[in-house]
Amino acid sequence: MSSAGKLPSEAERILIQKSRAWTNPSYGSYPEKRPILEYIEKGVVNIDKPAGPTSHEVAAWVKAILGVSTAGHAGSLDPKVTGLLPILLGKATKAVPALRLSGKEYICLLKLHKEMPQKRIREVCEEFTGPIYQMPPVKSAVKRVIRIRTIYYLEVLEIEGSSVLFRVGCEAGTYIRKLCHDIGLALGCGGHMQELRRTKAGPFTEETLITLQDLKDAYVFWKEDGDESELRRVIMPMETAVAHLPKIVMRDSAVDAVCSGAALAVPGITSLDANLKKGNLTALFTLKGELVALAKAEMSTEDILKASTGFAATSIRVIMETGTYPKGWVKKGDNV
Repeated sequence: MSSAGKLPSEAERILIQKSRAWTNPSYGSYPEKRPILEYIEKGVVNIDKPAGPTSHEVAAWVKAILGVSTAGHAGSLDPKVTGLLPILLGKATKAVPALRLSGKEYICLLKLHKEMPQKRIREVCEEFTGPIYQMPPVKSAVKRVIRIRTIYYLEVLEIEGSSVLFRVGCEAGTYIRKLCHDIGLALGCGGHMQELRRTKAGPFTEETLITLQDLKDAYVFWKEDGDESELRRVIMPMETAVAHLPKIVMRDSAVDAVCSGAALAVPGITSLDANLKKGNLTALFTLKGELVALAKAEMSTEDILKASTGFAATSIRVIMETGTYPKGWVKKGDNV
């Protein structure tokens, strides 16, 4: 279980240097300095979803406003639910799966079917932290089988009559409507979800929220006045969307082979996350901070630091285009 009020994705990430390296300024680009069209195509917006439209509709509006080929949201919100809806743009949509699997936080208004002692309400809510069993509701997009989801924290903020306001941090795929129903059952009075707002999704918080109107205004300023500043403020580099993942930073000479699907070998690594575990989903970066690929760690931090050979990570989804960096020296077998 995470510490109070924090999702696992908010854990501090510490990088350990394995070897020294430099990056050639002639290749690639620091994410925040990408040309504006590339910046948009490799960007993410943190939309404050209003009540009413579906998540798919909001993503479609973002796509239309910016004129990008694709736009994908990172975890659906029901039409009546408001709050964080991170939407990845263009080429950045390849990173959507990494964000959809991240933890979420919600502020929820639970309506009990009769008033209950406040002490009892708080006691029961506390019992719903840790692993819980859930059966997806009838109207859901997944198979209806009992599954385990983790509640990282559940904090009762206010109780007024039969209304209970609480903050909950949970594993992706947790049904808050079902959580409210189960809390009502445990209290013996019944209950249902009255209102819901998402306040965190992986590395995203309310601090970077923008509205659809903000996005439209920023785009118009750029198109009509040539002013990119507001557009660069409301759109963030796609690298922001994987900030919660453990990181491996590679040499320039290793980048192109990884872009072509090769495994990343130990000699290609310059620094890495201090707590990388074998099997972890990890993000592979260039020395300029560009996202190259999502990968599966084949070795732990301790093993990588000790090793001079061997494959440290295998790509699951390549994000960067081949040819962005020059080809480096490649061993037989096309691994770097």
